[in-house]
Order: sequence, then C-alpha cells, then structure tokens
Amino acid sequence: MAYNLLKGKRGIIFGALDSNSIAWKVAEHAHAEGATFVLTNAPVALRMGEINKLAEKTGSTLIGADATIDADLENLFKQAVEVLGGKIDFVLHSIGMSPNVRKGKPYTDINYDFYHKTLDISAMSLHRTLQAAYKLDAIAEWGSVVSLTYIAGQRTFPDYGDMAEAKAMLESIARSFGYHYGIKNKVRVNTISQSPTKTTAGTGVGGFDAFFDYADQISPLGNASAEDCANYCVMLFSDLTRMVTMQNLYHDGGFSSTGISNAVIEKFGGK
Repeated sequence: MAYNLLKGKRGIIFGALDSNSIAWKVAEHAHAEGATFVLTNAPVALRMGEINKLAEKTGSTLIGADATIDADLENLFKQAVEVLGGKIDFVLHSIGMSPNVRKGKPYTDINYDFYHKTLDISAMSLHRTLQAAYKLDAIAEWGSVVSLTYIAGQRTFPDYGDMAEAKAMLESIARSFGYHYGIKNKVRVNTISQSPTKTTAGTGVGGFDAFFDYADQISPLGNASAEDCANYCVMLFSDLTRMVTMQNLYHDGGFSSTGISNAVIEKFGGK
C-alpha cells in the first residue's frame, strides 16, 4: 500500500545492481510513493544491463558515475538537477566493495592497495558524494541522505575483513558531514545498519549462510528483509523524519540489542 510519502520529491539512488539489491527495492518503493529520481552506478555496472529494466519500470534516467571520481559526482548532480527539474530531495548511498574480501584475503594478511580501494569505494565515496552536493548546493532544504551500513562497524565478524573499518568510517562521515550540512541547509544525513541480507554483495562474504541463520535466531523479530529496509529508507526520505540526523539506525529485528536467544541456547543444548 502506498501513501504518497514522496509525492513531488526528487532523488538520486546509487547502487541498484539487480532485483536482489536493497537499492533496487528502494527505487521500486520510492517510485510507488510518488518520487521521481535518477539511477546511478559505476559505468561497468550499467553495462551489465539489469538496471535498464529498473529504469524502464520506474520511468527513471540512468546516469553513470564512478563514486570515487569527484568530476563524475559533480556531473551526476548537475545532470540530475537538470533532468529532474530542480534540487534533489533525497539520496540513497548504497555502495560497498572490498577487493580483499572478494579475493579471499585473510584480515591478518591483507593487500594494502586493496585496503585503500575498500575505504575509497565503501566510505570515502559518501564524503565525495556529500561534498559534491554541498559545493553545488544541489540538495534542497530539509533534504535527506541515507547510506547503508552494517554492525561490523561496532562488532567483529571474522570474515567481514576490511569492510568493518569502511563501515565505521562511513558512519563517522555521516555524523560529521551531517553536522555541517544541517547547519548549511537543514539537510539530514543518516546511516541504516541492516540485518544480513541475501544481496549479491552480502552473499559474497565468507560464512554468510551460517551467519544469516544465526542472526535470524538471535533477533526477536528475525532478520529484516530488503523490502522492509526499503520501507525504512522511504520513511527517512520523507518529511515524517525531518528532525532525525547524524544517526546510525539499526534495522535488524533487534539483533543489535540481544545478547542471546532461547533458540540459540536450545541449539547448543542449554537448559
């Protein structure tokens, strides 16, 4: 059921890769709620073709941009403002990749060139995005920027590797830039710490299936789905959350606040 929460709002959605990605779901839900937006991803991802289906379905324009290149981001915001006919009201930053994790490098023997790429792609890209918008004054007053993160920024998960540092950095950037953008133009910046989700990126982490099941049994409400995360993003884009900024918001069925569950106790033979 749609409520026209984003009627008349303009946005940019980064990172929709295929129908399993959270960004893809966000685009579908934002469209249903009345928003118009630009879809963007790295040029190599655009060539894969899947995102063209989403653009057609939502009546969106595709603009390629490498989020590690400042000129690409500046061009993206300029084109988006022109195509959409005004300043941007919301941005979804759904970008993350670790060459070390992809290549199976253990945390105690990582490649530092890869490490730099992890931080640049997965964290600094948020700063670059916000800085480009800030300099161009491209985001409207009371606009909303949301970035997707994970609780590995606070806790250790052995196979999450250097992405853990990237998520911690990402959340810090959201707080720091959220302060400055709030002062400048009432723009709010938040991160959502989502449950383990069966996306292309998520399932690439070692031991994902076992951890997905473990988190589902720990969380009182179970794991939050990509669909539910999309609903949460839409709420944060809307005017209903105008005073929420600089927060890391857990959307994880209660996992982040639960020490142990009866289901896990029973699994290990507890009484």
